[in-house]
Amino acid sequence: MDSDLLIIFPSIIIMLMILGLSVNGIISQATAYYLEKDEREHARSKSAANAGELGERNQMIEDRLAVLERLATDKGTLLSDEIESLRLDVAERREKESN
Repeated sequence: MDSDLLIIFPSIIIMLMILGLSVNGIISQATAYYLEKDEREHARSKSAANAGELGERNQMIEDRLAVLERLATDKGTLLSDEIESLRLDVAERREKESN
């Protein structure tokens, strides 16, 4: 009987160790999967925010380009009239502020 116990108990201990290592491996793989999934979602939301900023910047550049195109294609008299009206507006604002 004693010789049987010397074989059974180490066998049980070895099986428990193998089972524990297997469960540990499964849990670590699941944890790594969920951490990677969270990182991907975070990166996706960050790229969406960057896309919004790029869209705003693109719109600003298009607006500036439209103004430059208008300046380049307008006749000189129209442009000088607009500049003069802006100067008058600024002068009127300064007069109002000083009063």
